[in-house]
Amino acid sequence: MASEANSVVLSSFLDYLRIEKGLAALSVSAYTTDICQFSEFLEKRKRLLLTARRVDVRDFLQQLFSQVDGRSVGRKLSALRHLYRYLLLDKKLEHDPTLNIESPRQWKVLPKALARDEMEATLAAPLARHKTREGNPKESAALAARDRAMLEVFYAGALRVSEIISAKLEDLKLEAGYMLVRGKGDKERVVPLGRSAQEALTQYLAESRPALALGKRSGTSSTVAVSGKNSPLLFIARGGSKLTRQRVWQMVRAASTASGRTASPHMLRHSCATHMVENGADLRTVQTILGHADISTTQIYTHLALDRLRTVYQKHHPRAKAR
Repeated sequence: MASEANSVVLSSFLDYLRIEKGLAALSVSAYTTDICQFSEFLEKRKRLLLTARRVDVRDFLQQLFSQVDGRSVGRKLSALRHLYRYLLLDKKLEHDPTLNIESPRQWKVLPKALARDEMEATLAAPLARHKTREGNPKESAALAARDRAMLEVFYAGALRVSEIISAKLEDLKLEAGYMLVRGKGDKERVVPLGRSAQEALTQYLAESRPALALGKRSGTSSTVAVSGKNSPLLFIARGGSKLTRQRVWQMVRAASTASGRTASPHMLRHSCATHMVENGADLRTVQTILGHADISTTQIYTHLALDRLRTVYQKHHPRAKAR
């Protein structure tokens, strides 16, 4: 059993701390807590303390950042470093998984992202919810198609909320498969659109946007046609009015419940970046799509790129596998 094997390793290490290092009971207790927590994390991955990899240590510390402060994470990293130095000295293993892991004070926390299956559920949610929505079926269908198109564009181009509500019809180059985005500092960038986003936008522009442009504005009984038809904006509310940031947040939050998560528009942006890096995209390309002025901002995704590089290397390099 994994837990038994880890208990044996921990027990011998604690004896070393008590007898050879002469640590006080409180210090030994702190080491016990920290290493047991890492051991439980490893068991979920079906790994042992003796077979832990650098990526396991990194992911463990990354997870802790959402629960405790950097000082506590630093203490746990220190405990793991002491454990693996002991195991190296005792010749229980050949490689230290804590080697070259930087101090948590130097870390930038990787933004939360949806898993790919969670993203798929979120993208499908508007059309599924439309079938159970009460009221005018045509208006409901128009809103569902708009919301789906917005989600697809969020995910395809890693847009910010401000960028999607201010996007104009003239910025969309649908046949060419991209759109112009005006980001921070009024800087323009070109964002590619995949086939799913193009199809969702085609349906929205052909059927749903005209219906929304002629729809009733909230709080009025009159039909607003002229302003809706003349609106330069790509995504519009009923009557052609501009969408608010709050409304977009509500839409994303409602759609993400289908995945079992509560997502924000920013999570969709980081999901795009995360999934691209996991699939082998280089950081410069991701930087361009995200609209980061400095590559250092994009480097929060570095460890994902390194994990991908390591996997490809071990799979294809003739000397990567043990004989």
